[in-house]
Amino acid sequence: MQYEFAPLEGITGYIYRNAHHACFPSMDRYYTPFITPKKGKSFTTREWNDIAAEHNQNIAVVPQILTNQPDDFISIVKQLKQYGYDEVNLNLGCPSGTVVAKNRGAGFLAVPDQLDSFLDKIFNACDCKISIKTRVGKDSPDEWENLLAIYEKYPLSELIVHPRIQKDFYKYTPRMETYRYAAEHSRHSLCFNGDIHSTGAYGRLRQTFPETEKVMLGRGILQDPGLVGELRMVEAQFAAKDTGTPVGNKKRNVVDKQTLRAFHDDICDGYKGVMSGDRNTLFKMKELWCYMSKSFTNPEKYLKKIKKTERLAEYYVIVDTLFREQELQQEWS
Repeated sequence: MQYEFAPLEGITGYIYRNAHHACFPSMDRYYTPFITPKKGKSFTTREWNDIAAEHNQNIAVVPQILTNQPDDFISIVKQLKQYGYDEVNLNLGCPSGTVVAKNRGAGFLAVPDQLDSFLDKIFNACDCKISIKTRVGKDSPDEWENLLAIYEKYPLSELIVHPRIQKDFYKYTPRMETYRYAAEHSRHSLCFNGDIHSTGAYGRLRQTFPETEKVMLGRGILQDPGLVGELRMVEAQFAAKDTGTPVGNKKRNVVDKQTLRAFHDDICDGYKGVMSGDRNTLFKMKELWCYMSKSFTNPEKYLKKIKKTERLAEYYVIVDTLFREQELQQEWS
């Protein structure tokens, strides 16, 4: 099984990736938050930092591109190849309203003829591997059969399927019937993405789709950074054909408080090193705690204090208290 780290804008940049790679069992591949073309401009500082070789030592990184203009995609690919990248990912999954309104991300799925033309142009022009991360439709899962037929026309290096439509955002249960359709009809290397937050969810996926060889994790890793280590243990159970034993939802003691604290400190130190002032660093850490707080048994009162603080000195006192007074979750739903 190959484990891939989903890109989350504003969170999973190179500082987070490096801290995760150093503290926990590593992902097989990390995807960058999307790069968006700008007229007459090269990469932004954020984008450059994310793809710079010195920020991705010994980490397999795939840049993700968000655009619906083939010339812009081709231009970015040429630039990325100069920096040593031989694979890129096309974002057809972002559900953000501002993105979708411009027919980008999941919004591109609403105009399949334009999407088909776009893919034809980039595959004819680009001499690198191209994967796609996609939802199964914009307004209805009924769009999926036609979308998949379009993808089947092109030599994708990988098709990452998030079985929700754009209007679902991240709510409701993934539409597993659409993933089943892809598993039964696609010639591509498929990667499943969606709500793998626990060993139990992973075990159910593996039992239902034993042929799946790639899984992309996003919010599950943010709330439990050691999740991939737990999943590797479950995978060993499947490899040993020990599928008669329920995998359950229990954590596998991959994470301890000392490791989680070191991970937190690596991230915070990384942001302090590149940002000016407490406010900017705290903005990033507060966003991360919306997810990481779920690793603890009763984090609510500490999370409220973290959200209110405006000084790093006070922030560290709150975090120290949280780690001292609370235990880590031992089970996930």
